[in-house]
Amino acid sequence: MLEYRYDTQLLIEGKDLSEDAINDYFQNNFKGDCLLAVGDSDLIKIHFHTNEPWQVLEYCSTLGEIYDIVIEDMDRQSRGLKG
Repeated sequence: MLEYRYDTQLLIEGKDLSEDAINDYFQNNFKGDCLLAVGDSDLIKIHFHTNEPWQVLEYCSTLGEIYDIVIEDMDRQSRGLKG
């Protein structure tokens, strides 16, 4: 059994985005692992494993427009099912 079930990925398009600020917010407010928040001040790619992907979406939507959202169930994938 995986500790964190959902692989959550998305793009944030906005203004004055900060990789460091986003990383800090995730570390202090969300349970999960494998965080990547990379990009520049206008576009950030998020990758994060969590059990509560809706919290990630809610937070990221406050930073700018979110799109290319992918949430995969890694537990289903590990059992050979479509994630």
